[in-house]
Amino acid sequence: MKTLEEIHRIRETKRKELDLRVNLQANTREKHILVCHGTGCTSSKSPKIIENFRKILAEKNIENVKVIQTGCFGLCAKGPIVIIRPEDIFYAHVTPEDTEEIINTHIINGQIVERLLCQDIDNKTVKQLDKLNFYKKQKRIALKNCGIIDPENIDEYIAFDGYKALEKVLLEMTPEEVIKEVTNSGLRGRGGAGFPTGKKWELTRMAEGNQKYVVCNADEGDPGAFMDRSILEGDPHSVVEAMMIAGYSIGANKGYIYVRAEYPIAVHRFQTAIDQAREYGILR
Repeated sequence: MKTLEEIHRIRETKRKELDLRVNLQANTREKHILVCHGTGCTSSKSPKIIENFRKILAEKNIENVKVIQTGCFGLCAKGPIVIIRPEDIFYAHVTPEDTEEIINTHIINGQIVERLLCQDIDNKTVKQLDKLNFYKKQKRIALKNCGIIDPENIDEYIAFDGYKALEKVLLEMTPEEVIKEVTNSGLRGRGGAGFPTGKKWELTRMAEGNQKYVVCNADEGDPGAFMDRSILEGDPHSVVEAMMIAGYSIGANKGYIYVRAEYPIAVHRFQTAIDQAREYGILR
């Protein structure tokens, strides 16, 4: 169980520690090797890549480098993907056998492993993921933490303002004010109907009944649709937080999430997030 003051302290101290994940100018000698551990890269041996990195670093007594599993970076065709921060160098099609070269060349000697850099559609070599033509004009919103945080570490989620919205809602807003805020935002469902979220919450709050539920539909029936799986694998606490805000707004104290059994990583990560939120006293 964590007090609110302890949560605030975690957010402040952990955010400083993780500054190099988002700040290319971070003043630090530490490096983080981020390895995609989403479904696509996992099927191409990314767990072995993580294992090899950690083994080699231990053998060489390198203590200022951490190896972090992340959710999907979004470019599965180039996986397994490895990104080294704070310099933000992006390596594509990495194999377990490449790990020692990356450690020796990049980490120890400070030189880029040129052969592992990505080739863009115009055949130009790209060093940063967000410099690819496909990503240049994109801004991640729902997936903003995917590829940045370890999805199985609640402190990392808290560091990037995780559960801050829930805190504001519970301490500063009435359910009606939350619904009004969601309505004014224009937020809509991401399915074909695009039903206004605020209207859905308003109608549910007005509905009669002693017991209400929040049901999160994480099914992906459309061919090639991997949005829900990517969020659950890369940022599961955001779904927990959103369901709690919805529950507060509509008057529900119980929730269900539907996710396919053939998404074992998503199931594991979401269950881990639930367990961690309960351990911290955020979720009952």
